[in-house]
Amino acid sequence: MRRWNGWGDDGVETWLHAGALDFLRVHVGDPSPPADAALEAALNQVRLQTSRLPAHPLISTDAQARLRASFGHSLGDWLRLRFGRIGPVTDGVAWPESTGQVRELLDWAHQAGAVVVPCGGATSVVGHLRPPPSGRPMLTMMLERLRRLLRLDPLAQLATFEAGVAGPDLEAQLRAQGWMLGHYPQSFEYATLGGWIATRSSGQQSARYGRIEALFAGGTLEAPTGTLHIPTFPASAAGPDLREWALGSEGRLGVLTEATMRVSRLPEHEHFTGIFLPGWTQGEAAVRELAQARLGLSLLRLANPLETLTTLRLAGHETAISWLERYLALRGCRQDKVLLMLGFTGSSAQVRAMAAQAGAIVRQHGGVSTGTLLGKKWQANRFKGVYLRNALWAAGYAVDTMETAVDWPHVPAMMQAMEAAGREALAAHGERCHAYTHLSHVYAQGSSVYSTFVFRIGADFDDAWIRWTALKAAVSAAIVRHGGTITHQHGVGKDHAGYLAAEKSRVGMSGLQAMIDHFDPHGVMDSGNLLPARGA
Repeated sequence: MRRWNGWGDDGVETWLHAGALDFLRVHVGDPSPPADAALEAALNQVRLQTSRLPAHPLISTDAQARLRASFGHSLGDWLRLRFGRIGPVTDGVAWPESTGQVRELLDWAHQAGAVVVPCGGATSVVGHLRPPPSGRPMLTMMLERLRRLLRLDPLAQLATFEAGVAGPDLEAQLRAQGWMLGHYPQSFEYATLGGWIATRSSGQQSARYGRIEALFAGGTLEAPTGTLHIPTFPASAAGPDLREWALGSEGRLGVLTEATMRVSRLPEHEHFTGIFLPGWTQGEAAVRELAQARLGLSLLRLANPLETLTTLRLAGHETAISWLERYLALRGCRQDKVLLMLGFTGSSAQVRAMAAQAGAIVRQHGGVSTGTLLGKKWQANRFKGVYLRNALWAAGYAVDTMETAVDWPHVPAMMQAMEAAGREALAAHGERCHAYTHLSHVYAQGSSVYSTFVFRIGADFDDAWIRWTALKAAVSAAIVRHGGTITHQHGVGKDHAGYLAAEKSRVGMSGLQAMIDHFDPHGVMDSGNLLPARGA
């Protein structure tokens, strides 16, 4: 059963060992774990909000369905659920099982004056699922029953899916026939194909398979004004690419019901390797050279010194880690060492060639390989790391992440600015913030910059809310001030919408609004995601 107020399957428990707790006490302070609100108390708050939607056979107004459909996984969502400050929720939930039912619900919502919010796996971390600030009645359209593989074309290497299919189900359907998509965000366990496309998602191995925009070949968008069929071409010079109207649209233009994806044959060989380098300067130079050499690596992920230290201290296995650090010190990787994870995917010959070329580059920068031991650990836990949020909360600590992307000359300054902004924001409230960073996706031009912030939750909802909003605003402002995109992979939602104009410009924002008005002149999809809702 999926947790109602935390991440993942409630049968999966994670705990912080004693050494990890001691490490956090030193860097953040002694925690005071808050008491979680009971599910029944939360449901009672929902029941007090009488649905404003007319009855419809496809729509449920059940309290638990409405509760679960109104929250994603931003820290703000967690705070409301954990402390029992539920606030406004959706008025109804529908689970369409066909494109025809999606069309019926859109037309009905127009007549009812309701706002429709499409939802895939409810994994948003930027507030996509909150009711619109306009105060209009809201219908959440859960797309999880639209999950079939409709067509597989082995000659063109294209697979067409219903857009509500979740990551594991999608890959299982493809693997049964010898194929794969290869899109693995950390939320892979629950996130859906349509959600990836609508938020311009990036998977952990996008260096090989491409971000979602490289994988999305075409599809069908049910807009309030009609159906948009986006054909597939290997390439086209026929004006603007209609795929871009769906990519990153965040549910503002309509509901993506089908998506045709570029798929790959299952690789012959794959392994991941952990490499330590003496410091950040050497690590950044190494990943930049690796990316610009275009070797075909499937993963390049570089943790800065504090993230490397945190990873080692929270891992447990203190004796083994101690021996590892002694060995690394003898090889020149001491206190300021950084951890680089590399992924090698392809035929055996390709992997051998990549490993030889990559090894030569990292050795020039003082890299020390630990073989595949750390890589196997990473691979085994690649989708379990997010469960650490549950363990941190149980111990009394909140965790949030912020990410951006910039060209290489701006990477160090951006990393420092984001971490400093988080620490200073919490210091203003008398609190410490443990901030650390990694480069999760590396390109020839530049890199993503992904920072994590751990701080004490606070005595009550108001304390916690003030701390989180102060941190979120400060780091967002630092990103914009230093010329970064407000999001590399999380999407805009409502949490980032106020910062979008900094990179799109006034003319660009007007163009986006005009596009929304064309597809949705009556505001059926007017959720407040991406651009402000009318009347908000």
